[in-house]
Amino acid sequence: MIHQCAVIAYGFRYYYMPGLKHILSTFTLIPHRHRCSYLPSPSLVSLSSSFHLPNPDNLSRFLTGNLTGNCPFFKMERSWSGSGVNKNKAMVEHLQHYGVITSKKVSEVMETIDRACFVPDGTPPYVDSPMAIGYNATISAPHMHATCLQLLEENLKPGMHALDIGSGTGYLTACFALMVGPQGRAVGVEHIPELVVSSIQNIEKSAAAPLLKEGSLSVHVGDGRKGWPEFAPYDAIHVGAAAPEIPQALIDQLKPGGRMVIPVGNIFQDLKVVDKNQDGSLSIWSETSVRYVPLTSRDAQLRGW
Repeated sequence: MIHQCAVIAYGFRYYYMPGLKHILSTFTLIPHRHRCSYLPSPSLVSLSSSFHLPNPDNLSRFLTGNLTGNCPFFKMERSWSGSGVNKNKAMVEHLQHYGVITSKKVSEVMETIDRACFVPDGTPPYVDSPMAIGYNATISAPHMHATCLQLLEENLKPGMHALDIGSGTGYLTACFALMVGPQGRAVGVEHIPELVVSSIQNIEKSAAAPLLKEGSLSVHVGDGRKGWPEFAPYDAIHVGAAAPEIPQALIDQLKPGGRMVIPVGNIFQDLKVVDKNQDGSLSIWSETSVRYVPLTSRDAQLRGW
């Protein structure tokens, strides 16, 4: 059985075999619901001459997913990209193999929406890593998309309304649209106009194109912190950037019985799951530790925060 751990590294989650358990003994355990997440100890320097982890001076590079050296996690990552993972279906099968995807519905949707339609030209689309898309923005790694889709699956049934904040290249918005179907509504909100234009072009090349044409899928220019009231309330809300706190506008636009998935924090971030109860009260829990770009204004993002 494959054990699962999350390493804070720009939204990466790594899945390791039991044989690697001793390596993780130097990480600090932070309990989370369903999964165990590990953060590097502040005093961590290295384990051996062949396996180096970041010292405190390099911690910021580690947190942004730029760890180098002979780390077995990254060896696993490189083996994915160098061993025939060149098709969308194969990418999904790898995520299933490593225990990332357990839902049949999520695997079907991710196989149907080809990630290659949503990454910049010249970028390897099927590597399990976030990719820069310009304007100081990224498209999340496939395992993070899978994680969020599974967390929201019960709130993405046919006929439901879904909101994708920081929709970027449009990938997850297209997945939402496929899940809620033509009787539902999938809405993407992105504050970079150029990304909205290109995301619509991406969707037009994907299996979600008919839903875009029919109008049940739409992408809008706007400040995601304010949500998109026009089609509220939403059964599902996904936020693709880290907020210092959960925006009240998004809570207000979440339907009773609905669920929001949002990374919260600054340097240290948790992927929060927010359930709105029928009486309007909230149940909030942390799924795992993550690292996302900040949820901020358009000008701040373009300046590099």
